[in-house]
Amino acid sequence: MPFAFVLLLLSVPLAGGRLAPLSDLRLRLGGLVVLSLALQVLMTSVLLGAPRALLIGLHLTSYVTIAVALWANRRVPGLLIIAGGGATNAAVIALNGGTLPASARALREAGYTVDPAQFANSGVLVHPILPWLGDIAATPAWLPFRNVISIGDMVILVGAAVLLHTTCRYRARHALRSRGSVRGRPQPPLVVPRQATRSPALRADALSLAGR
Repeated sequence: MPFAFVLLLLSVPLAGGRLAPLSDLRLRLGGLVVLSLALQVLMTSVLLGAPRALLIGLHLTSYVTIAVALWANRRVPGLLIIAGGGATNAAVIALNGGTLPASARALREAGYTVDPAQFANSGVLVHPILPWLGDIAATPAWLPFRNVISIGDMVILVGAAVLLHTTCRYRARHALRSRGSVRGRPQPPLVVPRQATRSPALRADALSLAGR
């Protein structure tokens, strides 16, 4: 997903947009996003030997925290689409006891082997619920960092694309329109004081200024 997001970033200038407007984007509750990512790292890389119930709780909590952040920023273009994809993954994970069901074929194609004795946030289940919403496909072989993806993941990427391209294009056009209105704004008429019109010399100077 991070690699796919980098590709989406590169698509903005290729489509004629500018990445600079992203620096003006202000999101609320950004700390919850960081917390969600930290929980994902803990559960998949640090606390591998922790009790299964704890790992399941961390997995579901990571989705709850990021859902709160997404809802707080729901007016930002694309974030509701991202929330929809995340909600799809979260629902399937909750229905399957904390694990997103994965296709054994997709895992083999991506080069992954899952130890049944260890907790996996994505793995092959004996009787999965809604397996078609799990990790059913492997990323293409020509891409680095191969992995398996779900329909929810693809919806998240669509939302990220909408967020990037809408934000960059709208803000860039708005900035250009603002600068253009300032540069092209007609100058106000020059008001000549009445006293200046009584003197021929002052009147000539005022008229020359009015013709600027």
